[in-house]
Amino acid sequence: MKHIEKAIDYKVLNISSHSFKEGEMIPVKYTCDGANINPSLDIKGIPDQARSLAIIVDDPDAPAGTWVHWVVWNIPVTQHIKEDHVPGTEGVNDFQQHHYGGPCPPSGTHRYFFKVYALDTILDLPAGTNKMQLEKAISEHIIGFGELTGLYKRDK
Repeated sequence: MKHIEKAIDYKVLNISSHSFKEGEMIPVKYTCDGANINPSLDIKGIPDQARSLAIIVDDPDAPAGTWVHWVVWNIPVTQHIKEDHVPGTEGVNDFQQHHYGGPCPPSGTHRYFFKVYALDTILDLPAGTNKMQLEKAISEHIIGFGELTGLYKRDK
């Protein structure tokens, strides 16, 4: 998605979580080894023109290439996404599911990017939308972007 972020002038959003800090380990609760629920997210710096938010959570360290864990759009503008909450319309992740799929790396420590987009529109997309389709739909509507990176390694 780097081509989209570089191609547009947008405001940088500050993304944080009460669940884990930037660059630190994601607690088991938010992974396939735990309750497999989404962590809370705090979003600061949302532009006044924002009409909705979108979230993409992915793992660029997966063996077969970037693995998508969550795709959500049409989130009402808010500064807080609650833990274990569906904030908007969920698309299809790489588990072929319509909900958050927590970190579940086959081996080693992986990075997980919680990407938050502030958009100047409400999207008209079908529930079967995947990450690539969402990125295409939002490419001309991003007015704010930020991300939080967490790490996870399974204890085997």
